[in-house]
Amino acid sequence: MSNSKWWKNSVVYQIYPRSFQDSNGDGIGDIKGIIGRMEYLGRLGIGAIWLSPVCKSPQKDNGYDISDYQDIDSMFGNIEDMENLINEAKKYNIRIMMDLVLNHTSDKHRWFEEARKSKDNPYHDYYIWRDGKEGVLPNDVKAVFGGSAWTWEPSLKQYYFHQFLPEQPDLNWENPKVRKEIYDMILWWMKKGVGGFRLDVIDQIAKEPDLGITINGPRLHEYFRELSKETFQKGDLITVGEAWGADIERAKLYSNPDGSEFSMVFQFEHIGLDQEEGKEKWDVVPLPFLKLKEVMSHWQRELHNCGWNSLFWNNHDLPRIVSRWGNDKEYRVESAKMLAILLHGMQGTPYIYQGEELGMTNVRYDIEDYRDVEIHNMYKARIEAGYDKEDVMNSIYAKGRDNARTPMQWDDSENAGFTDGTPWIKVNDNYKEINAKSQVDDENSIFNCYRQLIKFRKEYPVFVDGDFTLLLADDENIFAYKREYAGKSMVVVCNFYGRTIDMPLAGACKDMELLISNYEKGDEAVLRPYEARIYMK
Repeated sequence: MSNSKWWKNSVVYQIYPRSFQDSNGDGIGDIKGIIGRMEYLGRLGIGAIWLSPVCKSPQKDNGYDISDYQDIDSMFGNIEDMENLINEAKKYNIRIMMDLVLNHTSDKHRWFEEARKSKDNPYHDYYIWRDGKEGVLPNDVKAVFGGSAWTWEPSLKQYYFHQFLPEQPDLNWENPKVRKEIYDMILWWMKKGVGGFRLDVIDQIAKEPDLGITINGPRLHEYFRELSKETFQKGDLITVGEAWGADIERAKLYSNPDGSEFSMVFQFEHIGLDQEEGKEKWDVVPLPFLKLKEVMSHWQRELHNCGWNSLFWNNHDLPRIVSRWGNDKEYRVESAKMLAILLHGMQGTPYIYQGEELGMTNVRYDIEDYRDVEIHNMYKARIEAGYDKEDVMNSIYAKGRDNARTPMQWDDSENAGFTDGTPWIKVNDNYKEINAKSQVDDENSIFNCYRQLIKFRKEYPVFVDGDFTLLLADDENIFAYKREYAGKSMVVVCNFYGRTIDMPLAGACKDMELLISNYEKGDEAVLRPYEARIYMK
């Protein structure tokens, strides 16, 4: 029975620590703040917290530039706070999942500071270097954040390779010493009681820079299997690889049920559907709804019994789902619940991003109130290129990463209960209407809809193990599917849009029990705007 893996019937909650809860009044969320909110998370019923990066870092890239893997950034607290968090979470049967960056370090990491001292330094070969002449690049590989992936080190007359910022030099995974250092560090965290890891851009560790291969390199799965054998398989962990380059076949390897690589994979095929083909994410087009159904059901069917899905709408890099594909005005509550029901009825491990369970929305700030460097770079570039300011701002309102990073809305007091100080980024103006305090005791709230869905996953094996059949594939308004397992069947029906329509499955569902809905009972033969139902038999 698949339930031997605890993470198959659990739900993961992602915390962006900077914006979750500030405990000391400096305007920045911290680990003590998270500890203080553990009762709330316990009440929600989650099984794990994915903690966005908290390791020591110069913060050139939101903590994804780690200068010490075995220390906590003072912005968030210290090692003792982290140990307390792990122990406090255990009391609520919640495990802590760390965000690990194994593709690169910060240039302020001790290894790189040694590596750049001389070619003979034992740490030199921890990174990727090429001899050369200043101004003559080894090749034309580009960094993800723009510009060349090679930076000149004058004292060594060499270039080093970095797929992100120059301050994030790539590790040389071909060097067994590097791999051993990484394994020892992971085992150290496991000993401290960490319950799992999310592995940042992990499909880039087997790069072949001379051949221009930056993703899915030839030794990738060999490295994964060694990593898993030396570390993860020594504990009962949840591990998820972030893999923008994953297709179905690769995902089957990543999430092989034998545990030889990871528990599951983050793939992003559904997430790019509302951007113009071949353009940047800022070039927004309406969501091709039939394509969304096709993509999601494809992953459901193909990984069934031979892999495992991560189910998510939101993360720290994505806009709020209720604003993106729901309706954050007159049907905010209904559409937020519909999107939850649609996702949580599928096979895989669902991820909730902080505030999603409250129906938190995108923001519309003046440009100077945004903090994300990506937003400011895009704004500057597009204004200089002659784009209309209103169009540029509309792109930011739709897709800016700061939509996800505004402070958690706890109550209707000043700064939404996030901080006694000045928050590092402005709080969403709607915090008086949308906050946790107003929802936790309201049985009809979005929070309690999520709470029920989390409970169902623990109670009904069909949620975890059922196969998947897409229903009404060509319907332009309804996303419906069936799950079946061990004589139980479940039908999920969601009206994805804001108009009342006929319910074509009314006859088929009439002998089934209505498990959950986002409306009071009404006419079974119609679906109201954004109405969602799960039937069980």
